[in-house]
Amino acid sequence: MYAVITGASKGIGKAVAERLAAEGFDIAICARHAGTLKAAEADVMAKRAGVRVLAEVTDMSVKEAVLAFGRKVLDTFGEPPAILVNNAGIFTPGKVHEEEEGHLEKMMAVNLYSAYHLTRLLLPDMKRAKQGHIFNLCSTASHKAYPNGGSYSITKFALLGFSKNLREEMKPFNIKVTSVSPGPTWTASWEGFDGPPDRLMEPEDVASMIWAAYQLSKQAVVEDIQMRPILGDIG
Repeated sequence: MYAVITGASKGIGKAVAERLAAEGFDIAICARHAGTLKAAEADVMAKRAGVRVLAEVTDMSVKEAVLAFGRKVLDTFGEPPAILVNNAGIFTPGKVHEEEEGHLEKMMAVNLYSAYHLTRLLLPDMKRAKQGHIFNLCSTASHKAYPNGGSYSITKFALLGFSKNLREEMKPFNIKVTSVSPGPTWTASWEGFDGPPDRLMEPEDVASMIWAAYQLSKQAVVEDIQMRPILGDIG
């Protein structure tokens, strides 16, 4: 039994990988930077004796790299994943009418297409097994437009749409689909934030919610999760 988590070298992805490793899963993770990925691999392995970890350097903006990662996962573990967490994403604030040419395409490649391509590659085996749980890391920006959201917000709205469509399509195959939409969380996206530390959520909070949703009975699924700091959004 194993889980796949993309963009897992830090932040929410790393917290999810560590939590699932501690709960008994073997783990497949990927990220762009070899150094931070290697450190994350060591941290995940420290969570449980004997945990098996596949860590692959992968540029999730490149379709061929995404597919290569997916094939490596299936070849390594020999069965479909019990959990897929599509977490890879980049955050760049901006305004639609001021962004540089090509910005939307770059954001879509990482924030939407990576999840689309990896999910499609893994789904045939998951469908044959008639089991599995797919979590798509959306955002509160998937639900409500806000100033300076720009292309980031557009991609997160699209990822939520992908999740909702996939949820309907996977019902006959007993595969669960959950969109997870965190608000402000202590990740690289919030580096430089000078407010009080307890103003933002912790990545482990998101990991705990994913684990809670996964633990439901086989006939139950949480379709959408929205999380915010207790004082609400910032700005």
